[in-house]
Amino acid sequence: MAEVIETLDFVSEAAELIAAKILRKQADGGMFSLSLCGGSTPAPIYKALAANPAIDWTRVIITFGDERCVGPDDEQSNYRMSKAALLDPAGVPDKNVVRIEGELDPTEAAEKCEQRLLDMAQVTGDKIFKHDLVLLGMGEDGHTASLFPGSAALQENQRWVSENFVASQDTWRLTMTYPLINAADEIMFLITSEKKKKIMRGILTGDADYPAAAIKPTSNRLTWVTG
Repeated sequence: MAEVIETLDFVSEAAELIAAKILRKQADGGMFSLSLCGGSTPAPIYKALAANPAIDWTRVIITFGDERCVGPDDEQSNYRMSKAALLDPAGVPDKNVVRIEGELDPTEAAEKCEQRLLDMAQVTGDKIFKHDLVLLGMGEDGHTASLFPGSAALQENQRWVSENFVASQDTWRLTMTYPLINAADEIMFLITSEKKKKIMRGILTGDADYPAAAIKPTSNRLTWVTG
């Protein structure tokens, strides 16, 4: 059963929840793997995380749930936003960041990112790369990452990262797929608008029409943080 956390101070409370998970893993001497989501909602949360002096960012692996097919300096780039809000201020080493290279051909970008995740999974002996925490947003059409309604990536059950044509926007996107996302130890949605909260409530009561409804971690650890 998913947990819903209704916050009074969305940014600080969400940042504290995420930081606590990172610090718990680091206290045991391990690396923490964190997948970031894009958009405007998480940016202030990332800034708050970057300002937390207790986190050892040399022991955090950063990935991205999705990316637009643009270069890393483009204003639409999820990487660019995350770099400004978190990666640079926190001093995350470049070698710890698994970027989806949106400037490449979409198929090449997806395959290159997946190969790097596969290489890391093989080091630990895992069949699939398992994030400690995947952060997700949700659109007002119920999409999450770049898993949009009616798009081909919704049916992908083998690849971990896929190029995905979004007909409603007449554009290609790059996205993690359900198998990779749902393999995470924990998944956390970050939700603020009332329309999105309405969709969330529908999903929680069994509405499976939205792509976000198929986010079902095998660990059963799913949290919706609302503000």
